Amino acid sequence: MRYVTNLPYETKEEEHVTIPMSDGVRLSAHIWRPTSSDQEPVPAVLEYIPYRKRDLTAVRDSIHHPYLAGHGYACVRVDLRGTGDSEGVLRDEYLEREQADAEEVLAWLAEQPWCDGGTGMMGISWGAFAALQVAARRPPSLKAIAIASFTDDRHADDMHYMGGALLSDNLAEAGTMFAYGTCPPDPAVVGERWREMWHERLENTEPWVLEWLRHQRRDDYWRHASVCEDYTSVRCPVLASSGWADGYSNAVTRLLGNLDVPRKGLIGPWSHKFPHLGEPGPAIGYLQELVRWWDHWLKGVDNGVMDGPMLMAWMQDSVPPSTSYEERPGRWVGEPDWPSPHIRPVTHPLTRHTIEPARDGTAAASESGAAMTVRSPLSVGQFAGKWASYNAPPDLPYDQREEDGGSLVFDSEPLTEPVEILGSPSVELDLSVSEPVALVAARLSDVSPDGAATRVSYGILNLTRRDSTESPEPLEPGRRYRATIPLNGVAQAFPPGHRIRLSLSTSYWPLAWPAPKPALLSVHEHSSTLTLPVRPVAEPDEVPSSPFGEPEGTPPLAMTQVTPPEERWDVKRDLIDYRSELDIVKDRGTVRFEDIGLEAGRRAHERYTTVADDFTSVGGETTWTMRFQRDDWDARVVTRTRLTCDETDFFVDATLDAYEADRRVFSRTWNEKVPRDLL
Repeated sequence: MRYVTNLPYETKEEEHVTIPMSDGVRLSAHIWRPTSSDQEPVPAVLEYIPYRKRDLTAVRDSIHHPYLAGHGYACVRVDLRGTGDSEGVLRDEYLEREQADAEEVLAWLAEQPWCDGGTGMMGISWGAFAALQVAARRPPSLKAIAIASFTDDRHADDMHYMGGALLSDNLAEAGTMFAYGTCPPDPAVVGERWREMWHERLENTEPWVLEWLRHQRRDDYWRHASVCEDYTSVRCPVLASSGWADGYSNAVTRLLGNLDVPRKGLIGPWSHKFPHLGEPGPAIGYLQELVRWWDHWLKGVDNGVMDGPMLMAWMQDSVPPSTSYEERPGRWVGEPDWPSPHIRPVTHPLTRHTIEPARDGTAAASESGAAMTVRSPLSVGQFAGKWASYNAPPDLPYDQREEDGGSLVFDSEPLTEPVEILGSPSVELDLSVSEPVALVAARLSDVSPDGAATRVSYGILNLTRRDSTESPEPLEPGRRYRATIPLNGVAQAFPPGHRIRLSLSTSYWPLAWPAPKPALLSVHEHSSTLTLPVRPVAEPDEVPSSPFGEPEGTPPLAMTQVTPPEERWDVKRDLIDYRSELDIVKDRGTVRFEDIGLEAGRRAHERYTTVADDFTSVGGETTWTMRFQRDDWDARVVTRTRLTCDETDFFVDATLDAYEADRRVFSRTWNEKVPRDLL
C-alpha cells in the first residue's frame, strides 16, 4: 500500500465526541474532517460498528478515515451502544434499538455546523450490514452507501444457517461478540464511570449463541433487518463489494439483480477484508473509488462514476490447492447488467460418477437409472477451511482428495478447451435418504492433471428445509425427493486438460453441524444434474486490464508489538481412541498504542472435536481473552462457550470472568439446553 500525506484538504481530528440518543444514552464518536469545514460545511460519512474505535480498530481506521477526510469529507467512526467508549449494553446484533440509534446519529451529523446536511454510510461486515439496514429505513439525510462483505438475508446467507444447516461460525461469531461486548470502556475517556459502565455490560450480557439457537427456522427474528424481504425499501445508490474467498460472496449479485436504484458491484479474490487491504491479492485502490463515489453522490460531481459495467469481477485462474494465497492470478471482467446477458446456464447430467456433456444446453430428466449411495464419515470437512476466510491463520480449503474419499464423486472428461463460469452453480438431485434428518454438502472442484483438487465453490442443504426454511418437514426414509442445492457464487476459469469435479457428502464437519444420525444418501443418476453459469471465453472483458489504481491510504497509527502474535490451524487424529480435533489459534499478541499509552491483547482459541463416527460426539468450543493495560489500570475479560449435542438437544455451557489485575471481579456461568428442530 502506498501511504500518502499530501491531500487536497488539511484535516483536524476530534478523538472523543459524545452523541446523545433520545433515551439518554450517549454514543462515542471519533471525527476526522477538513479544517475548512468550520467555514465551508462538507458531507459526513459514517462508519458504525462495535469493535472499539480507540484501540482495536484504531490502526485500520487511521488508514482510511483521514484519507477520506483529506478529500473533503467529515468521517465519523461511532462505537455502537455498549461497546468501546459508548454507554449502554449491546444485547444482540442488528436490533431495532441499534438501527434507531444510527438514524439519530445521522440526524445529529446533518445538523452540525460543519456538515452540509448530506450523509453517507460505509463499512465492512457489521458496518456494511448496518449501512444497508439503515438505508432501508430511508433516513432523510442519507444520500448513498458503500458496503463490503455483507448480506441482505440474515438467515440463509450469514454465518448462522447455510441451507438451513447450522454453521460452526454461528458459535465462533457468538464467542467473538461475547468477548467484545463485555470489554470495559477506557477510563482515560469516560473517567471514573468506567467501572460502573463495565459492570453494566457484564451483568446484562448472555451468550448470543443461545438466542441464535432458539431460532433454527427462518422466522420474524431473522426477517427483521433482512433487506431481501423488501428490496424496494432501499432508495439510495449502493456501491457493493465482496470477495470470492469470503463467506459473503453472494449478496453483491443479489442486490444488483433486485435493487431499483443506481448501483455498482465489485467482487475480487479477497477474503473478509476491505478491497484496499484485500487478501489474497491483488488489493485495489478502493479508497480512490470511494472518493469518486462520494464526490458524485454527496457533492454532485459529474465524474462518470456510474459509467462502465454494473459488475466488475475477478475471474480467477486455476491454482494448486493451498490454505493461503498471497495473490490469486486472474483478470478483471465486467458485466453490463445483472443477471448478465453474457452468461448462460449449462446443465449436465450426473451419470455413473461422470459429469456428462450437456445436450442442447439442458439435461433430460429421467426416472430410470441405478442409485449411487454414500454415507460420509465425520472426517469429511476437516480440510474445508473457514466459512468466512480471513486468510490468517491460513483458513482456505486444502486439497480435496482426502475429502473426496468419503464422498460421492462425479468428474467431467478432461476439458479440451477453457471453460469460465461467473455466478452461482447449482445441483439438482433426485435422492432418497435413510433418516428423517439429513444434510448434503456439494463441492465443485478444479482437478489438475496430477489429481490435485482445488475447491472452487460449495453449498450445503439441510434436506428437511428442501422446500421451506420457515416450515421444515422430516424426510420419509426411502422416499424419493427432488432437492436443489445452490452453491456460492464464483468466477473461475478451468483450463484445458483439467476436470470439473462435483463431490457430494452427508457430513461437512466442522464447517456445518452434522445431523443427529449418519444417513445413507442415494442419488439417482440421469435425473440428477449440475448447472454451471458459463461465461463464454469469447465474450469481451469490457474493462481495461488494470482498471484500478494502486491501494493507498494515510499512514497508519504508530503501534509497537510488545508480545508476538501466534497463528495455528492444526488437524489432529488419535488412532487409539479415534478422537479427531481441529484446533485454531488466532492470537494478536499484545500491542502498544503509542499515542494513548495503552497496551491491548487479544487471543481467540477455537476447538472442534469428534470421536469416531459418533454424530452426537461433535463439540465446539471458543475461548477469548481480552486485556487492556495502562499504568495502574489492568482490565481483562475471559469468555468461554462450548456447544455439544445429543440426538434431540443442543447444550450450551458458557462462562464469563472479568479481572482487575489478577483479582476476579465478576463471574457468571450458563448451562442451558435448546431442543434440536429438525437440525
